Amino acid sequence: MVACFVHGNKQEVREFGATTRELLELADWLQQGGCQMVAMESTASYWKPLFNILESSGLEAMVVNARHMKAVPGRKTDVKDAEWIADLLQHGLLQASYIPDKAQRELRELVGYLKSLVCKRNRELNRLQKMLEGANIKLSGTITDINGKSARNILETILGGTRIDDEINHHMTPEEKKQSSQSKTLQESLIRVLKLSLQSLEQI
Repeated sequence: MVACFVHGNKQEVREFGATTRELLELADWLQQGGCQMVAMESTASYWKPLFNILESSGLEAMVVNARHMKAVPGRKTDVKDAEWIADLLQHGLLQASYIPDKAQRELRELVGYLKSLVCKRNRELNRLQKMLEGANIKLSGTITDINGKSARNILETILGGTRIDDEINHHMTPEEKKQSSQSKTLQESLIRVLKLSLQSLEQI
């Protein structure tokens, strides 16, 4: 990445890599020069590592949406980009995007990750239920929660080789037993897939 440091009527342009060590070098360079404010373009998520390092180094930084900046005059290059952003910042012509503080960002990441796990688990449960229904095994008529302990115990017993009706009948009323027609065992291929599905659920 290219950085342009403006001090007075002078400007200095340097190029840095994107590793943590190189970003720390960039922060040190800015601190040693007495930089008061850093502005950067919000390109995808590339700004996040730099923003975090600048923040932890005590430097004030703003992230700017490229759509809110006037186009760079002339041919666009990384150096011209950096010089143009520095010039706009110096003249107070940049509008900072809202960036939550560190605690909020960390909480958002945690909540987002937990939500993704819940969604992933629900997708796997739906897939498991469809596979069972495809084999004409309708636990939903016997067990209210396919994700519950009773359903897991039934599945593990069936996958161990017990005939389906022998295991499910333990959980049925006499009337339900009369209507049940699940007197079969599972195919080996389906057993393997169901076992993989259960293992996946245990890991989520």
